[in-house]
Amino acid sequence: MNGDKERIAAELGAGRGRSLRYTDIDDETLVRQHSPLMSPLVWDLAHVGNYEEQWVLRQAGGVAPLRPEIDVMYDAFAHPRATRPELPLLPPDEARRYIAGVRDRALDVLDRTDLSDPHPLRSGGYVFGLVLQHEQQHAETMLATLQLSGRPGLVRDGALPTGRARGHDQVLVPAGPSGMGTSTDPWAYDNERPAHRVDLPAFWIDRFPVTNEAYEEFVEAGGYGDPRWWTPEGWRWRCARRVAAPLFWTRDGARWWRLRFGRHEPVPPREPVQHVSWYEADAYARWAGRRLPTEAEWEKACAWDHRAERALRYPWGDDDPGPRHANLGHRASRPASAGSFPAGASPCGAEQMIGDVWEWTGSWFTPYPGFAGFPYREYSEVFFGRAHRVLRGGSWATHPSAIRATFRNWDLPVRRQIFAGFRCARDVAAGET
Repeated sequence: MNGDKERIAAELGAGRGRSLRYTDIDDETLVRQHSPLMSPLVWDLAHVGNYEEQWVLRQAGGVAPLRPEIDVMYDAFAHPRATRPELPLLPPDEARRYIAGVRDRALDVLDRTDLSDPHPLRSGGYVFGLVLQHEQQHAETMLATLQLSGRPGLVRDGALPTGRARGHDQVLVPAGPSGMGTSTDPWAYDNERPAHRVDLPAFWIDRFPVTNEAYEEFVEAGGYGDPRWWTPEGWRWRCARRVAAPLFWTRDGARWWRLRFGRHEPVPPREPVQHVSWYEADAYARWAGRRLPTEAEWEKACAWDHRAERALRYPWGDDDPGPRHANLGHRASRPASAGSFPAGASPCGAEQMIGDVWEWTGSWFTPYPGFAGFPYREYSEVFFGRAHRVLRGGSWATHPSAIRATFRNWDLPVRRQIFAGFRCARDVAAGET
């Protein structure tokens, strides 16, 4: 294999290693549904192989189907997550054998693929980027499922830098045009395309994601009990679910505790808050006299170099993420404290915009001007509209191969099981610039 193919093979291996590591547990845990919001882990395991079979083997490689009879069972649109335990899913050992067989053939396809082929699936190895990002995204989904399971023994507390910052510091993003999206990133998804210009007024944005200690002020001030801070839909949701704190938080006397992969521990004050819904993030921002940034504002603050007048691939530049830049790839099973990655700062001075927690924005998930669905409309197009809110930036559980400044995630505003937090923005007042 040449260097590009070796890199792709290594990335494929990294994703498969995570899938197997997170499912190297007892069969009962694998086949049980831990929440109606999530699939059984064994469904995710076979699904990544079936996706790879359909796109790499059949579509790009012209290989005859291996298990066409299971296609519908592992079609994410054919069966809602809540009903997947009722399906005749492949047992864990059979699922492992199936995905191993698919991978062996996929590597054969990679070996004989001409990456300069103009075919849109083969050009630049697009189809391999598609499946390796897909598997890494499911690895993060598996972690969310394991967190919901409450299963102990999965906390991985690798070393993280020590944060240096407190407070509610904001940085100014100057007015003017900027780029949004991409037309050149070879593995970008359809919803990130095409690149286009936006022109925004100046705004302020938090230097860091909102921390647990800052969010606790909202909780202690009665923010969950005051409808002034909530949208009507958010207030109805809060009341119906009796939500009074982030998911996995409980109170013991004067102290807040959290459940993290089966372990009860005090809520660390300086980590970014996570497991909050869009409704909660929006309510906090209103209480604080701020708002959530729009998606365009978030991307400009993350990656627009106004001096060079160009968009960067990451806040710090175009180099791939390293341990100095961001908390990615499950280095530890938690966000890093605010101020831990000064080397990852964006041109405007915002930090930790990549990694740690997915960040809710104020925007609905809609197509960019000139959007064209590829390679299938179900990846993005069916989710466009006023149902899903955009999240940006990735989390501590996101693999570096599956994140960049233009990457767009989306979810329903009620979702809290994902590793999501937020930062706030505000308009520039007269005389501030």
